[in-house]
Amino acid sequence: MRTLNISNDTLLDFISFRLKAYADLVKLRLSALVTFSAGFGFILGDSGVNFSWVNFIGLIIGGLLISGASGAANEIWEKDFDKLMKRTQNRPLPLNLISLKEAYWFTTLIAIAGVGILWTLTNPLTTALGVLSMILYVFVYTPLKRVGPIAVFVGAIPGAMPPLLGWTAATGMISHEALIIFGIQFIWQFPHFWAIAWVGDDDYKRAGFKLLPSGGKKDLNTAIQIMIYTLFLLPLGLLPTYFGLTGINSGIVATLCGVLFLAQTFSLMRDCSRKSALRIMFGSFLYLPIVQIAYLLDKV
Repeated sequence: MRTLNISNDTLLDFISFRLKAYADLVKLRLSALVTFSAGFGFILGDSGVNFSWVNFIGLIIGGLLISGASGAANEIWEKDFDKLMKRTQNRPLPLNLISLKEAYWFTTLIAIAGVGILWTLTNPLTTALGVLSMILYVFVYTPLKRVGPIAVFVGAIPGAMPPLLGWTAATGMISHEALIIFGIQFIWQFPHFWAIAWVGDDDYKRAGFKLLPSGGKKDLNTAIQIMIYTLFLLPLGLLPTYFGLTGINSGIVATLCGVLFLAQTFSLMRDCSRKSALRIMFGSFLYLPIVQIAYLLDKV
């Protein structure tokens, strides 16, 4: 009787390969950043008297699963378009590393698990916001990407939801402080999204995605709109300090980061180059976590 000999190294390589494919399917790095924002909202909203580790862990795990399910559903929806773009053609579904049926089942299971964990370990409001975020991202934002730049506005809503979920998980309510941290992340996404769309414009056009404003042109009008939304971050960044949510130090950090972020947009208005848009894109990646960490360290 013949036996199939599989070495431990081969088995480990296979497991590693499959795990990487699933990590790519759920956009693990993006999901981790989303989860960080949710954790930020929770800690900022927590009174500091009786920190609930159960609620916090439930938010982190449930939020990570919902974010992963949203990312996976997005890749399922756009699998044929991903084949057309250089930045996405090596994703698991275009390469058939994961079958479509397998992706459907996996996405459904982690979505149900995420909602179940939020419902069990946080509260109904946080669960409802999580479900709303997933629906908007998958069923509204994703198809709108081929319609026009309205997709960026719609996508900014679920994109700004994580800190709001964190706040409601900690407090059970939506207050003006919750709307402030939601608003900062909401406005931040416009220069963030548009810089990405500018840098990847050729790729997006191959898939028929229309994300840039001003008729989809990489021109001065688009650069001005990026500047205007970045400018809004300056007063918004000071609101947590003004309302006593945090101290003056984080207000200074938010202002400095906002000024540096804004300065990058002037370069784009001057030359309308891909290089300037790339700087804004990387600047946006730095702005949000630095400001959020500053708020946490300066919480009063």
